[in-house]
This record gives sequence, structure tokens and C-alpha cells, in this order.
Amino acid sequence: MIHINDFIENFSTTFKDLPQSEPWTITSNLKNIIEKMIPDLGDDFVIENNIAIHKTAIIENNVTIKTPAIIGKNCYIGANAYFREGVYLDESVKIGPGCEIKSSVVFSETAVAHFNYIGNSIVGRNINFEAGSIAANHYNERAVKKISVLYNSEIIETNSDKFGSLIGDNSRIGANAVLSPGTILIKNSIVKRLELIEQVV
Repeated sequence: MIHINDFIENFSTTFKDLPQSEPWTITSNLKNIIEKMIPDLGDDFVIENNIAIHKTAIIENNVTIKTPAIIGKNCYIGANAYFREGVYLDESVKIGPGCEIKSSVVFSETAVAHFNYIGNSIVGRNINFEAGSIAANHYNERAVKKISVLYNSEIIETNSDKFGSLIGDNSRIGANAVLSPGTILIKNSIVKRLELIEQVV
């Protein structure tokens, strides 16, 4: 069992019913999870068609947000960003121009610079993705698509063919780096520019 609170401070405070859920289970069910959270949000959110946007959030031109989604306090979303299949942004998250976020949770003070893809991932607090870095969620090149993860020197089978990364607080992902499906990064991890992380081959 992977305890997400070991990676992301106060994860279970935000997602009260999910502290013992595996990260790939959460991302695969994120649409339902977000839909259940939206009715409990306060009057400081504008809610329409299962999309909740905090009144302090800044959203630039040509941003596409598909239902459901929660965009938190003081978030910034750059032009031409694209959200789909359930996206949750905590407070003060910055998503730069041209980014695509799919079925993912991004916690407070994290910046996804520009032209990034984050798929089926849980991203901790105060993380920086430099330009062009990717959290991939699918093994296009493999005949067997099921994703395994490496944690505490053990290989865990997710039985899922769509899971990106679990990224601990205060990590740094360099420009044009690729996190292969099933990447697990502890707090304060550093991924160098152009680096490929592939923990299970």
C-alpha cells in the first residue's frame, strides 16, 4: 500500500475519504470524486455544469475546461491550456500556456510552466515542472499495456493501463524530462533536464 500522505502533506485533509486509496485508483475515478466534491464548495466558487472556478482564479484566453473540474483560490491558467477527464487544482497553482492536464490532481503552489502534459497523476505541493516536461500515462510502445510501479524495492501491479506519476512535495522536474507511466517520486526529488525516468523496465 502506498500512503499518499507520505508524499503530499495533508493529502487526506483535502480528500477526506481517500487516504488509503492507491494513486492509480484515485486518478481512474477522479471524475466521480470531483463531482462529489463540487456541491460542498463555498460561495467563493462560480459553479456551472460541474465546473467550479474560484472567484480569485485568473484564466486567460482560449482555455478549455471539460467537466468536471475544480480550480482553486488564486490559481492562474495560461492561454490555450486544456483540461479534461477530471482535474483538481488546489490553491495558487500556476498552469502555463499550452499545457494539457488530464485526470490529475495538482496541489498548492505548484507550477506547470508551459507546453507540458500531465496525465492521470497526483502532483504534490510546491513542485516546478520546467517547459516541455511530461508525466506520461500510457505505454504506447508496449504490447502489454498494464502499468507497474516500483515502491520500497517492490514492484506493484496496478492492473491499469492509464497511470502517470505520484510526485512528492517540493520536487523539481527539469525541462523536456519524461516521467514514464508508473513513476513514483518521493518528496524533494530532482529530475534533470532531458532525463527519462523509467523505474520498471
